[in-house]
Amino acid sequence: MANRPTIKDVAREAGVSPTTVDRALNGRSVVREETMRKIADAAHKVGYHSKGIFLSRLDKPLPELRLGFVLLKKSQQFYSDFATHIEAAISERHDYRITSDIRFSSSQSPDEFTDLLKTLGRRCDALACTAVNDPRLNRVVQDLKDKNVPVVSLLNDFAQGIRKNYIGLNNMKIGRLAGWMITKTVHQPGKLAIFVGGNRWHGHDLREVGYRSFVRERDLGFTVLDTLVNLETRQVTYEATLDLLQRHPDLRGIYIAGGGMEGAIAAVREVHSTPKVALIVNELTAESRAGLIDGYVTMVISTPLKGLCRTLIDLMIQSTIEADDGVSGQTFLEPRIVLPESF
Repeated sequence: MANRPTIKDVAREAGVSPTTVDRALNGRSVVREETMRKIADAAHKVGYHSKGIFLSRLDKPLPELRLGFVLLKKSQQFYSDFATHIEAAISERHDYRITSDIRFSSSQSPDEFTDLLKTLGRRCDALACTAVNDPRLNRVVQDLKDKNVPVVSLLNDFAQGIRKNYIGLNNMKIGRLAGWMITKTVHQPGKLAIFVGGNRWHGHDLREVGYRSFVRERDLGFTVLDTLVNLETRQVTYEATLDLLQRHPDLRGIYIAGGGMEGAIAAVREVHSTPKVALIVNELTAESRAGLIDGYVTMVISTPLKGLCRTLIDLMIQSTIEADDGVSGQTFLEPRIVLPESF
């Protein structure tokens, strides 16, 4: 009995801690399959009496889930990066065998979002989607809910009161943050502009409200022009920014509340040989990074995709194992603020 192998002997042979071996033995938490296999091999090698338990845990199949995701244009770096982070977050999970199905909408059409959600809803256990606000989407999310397929809204809080959860930034605060930065960095009163992606983005509406309310409260002599819609496209933003710069010589700042920032960056570069207009944009990409370095972008408000995706997968898994209590949740993440001196 004195020479009987112990957990410490197994741990030493497997190259892990005794605590990890104890977790693997008692099933107190999930141990990765690769680690479990090392422990099982070590237990067999040292002659540990409970080696069969490790082998049986290896043979136990993991619960399987299929998760569906709808993002916007794949051609945009932000959404391409988003998909990469989703896959990475899924690969980190060793307690479920998860299959992902990621689709991209080519437009802001409610019909396209509806079709994508319906298609994924027929084959997935839970969905997450970036989509516009529209009654047609409310209906499809309600239908999915009735079929026990929960939906999480991403970045833009659509289907409120029906979707299971919202995860993203606090868009009202983001708009106020943009207003704060412009009024702090521009010392000569004048005109300010704001672009939104469209009239169906509730998140953009909130950013606009936050932006305008902050500028109005500070009352420093700035005037916010009528809101411009750019459909989140580079070309529309480029042409509209050129027009703004031509018609308003006293334009002091621009906030791009949604996509299309590449067009604004290109326009201010073309018109001004040196930066003269404060430009606030969302998401750090190769083009916004270059704009920061060259001084044409004042600040980037970036979504923490890595943390968002990890939390998102947690929420989606949880939604499949909990009974629907009828409560819709909200999960706000802290934005990453990137300034020229960040590099």
